[in-house]
Amino acid sequence: MTRSAPPLRPPEHRVDPRAPRWWTVGALGTVGAAVAVEAVALALVGSGWLVGLLVATVVVGTGYVVVMPRWRYRVHRWEADERAVYTLDGWLWLRWRVAPISRIQTIDTARSPLQRLFGLASVTVTTASSAGAVRIEGLDEHAAAELARRLTEITHRDHGDAT
Repeated sequence: MTRSAPPLRPPEHRVDPRAPRWWTVGALGTVGAAVAVEAVALALVGSGWLVGLLVATVVVGTGYVVVMPRWRYRVHRWEADERAVYTLDGWLWLRWRVAPISRIQTIDTARSPLQRLFGLASVTVTTASSAGAVRIEGLDEHAAAELARRLTEITHRDHGDAT
C-alpha cells in the first residue's frame, strides 16, 4: 500500500487567545533584564555611550513588547490529522512545517511556570528529521493534553518506521 504525501496547505487552528499575553510577559522579562543590566553598567561606569545604548534598548524593546506578541498570534497556526502535523510560526522569519505521522518519534507536553499562570502548554513532536522537532506553543493546557493523546493514538495505529 503506497501512502500519498500530506497536502501542502496552511494549518487551520490558531493558538489560544491567551498566548499573546504570555508572550508579552516573557518579552517584558527579557527587555527588562537587558535594561536593568545596562542601567547598572551605566551607574557603575557612567559612560555617555551607555546612555545611548540604554535609550535604544528601551525604544526597540518597547516596540518588541508591543508588536511581537500580536504579530505572532496573527501568524501562528497548527493542525494535526491522521497523516501529518502542520505548523506555521514565527514573527520575523516564518517557518512552515509538515511532519508526517510516520516520522514521529516522541510527543511531549511542557508547561513552564509562566505558561501555568496563563493556563497554557506546549506540545513538542520529535521527528526523524534533521530539521528538528515541531513545537506548537501557546495551546490551552487541556487542548495540548488532548492533542498529545490523539497524536499518540494515531502514531500507534501507524506502522511507519519513524526514520
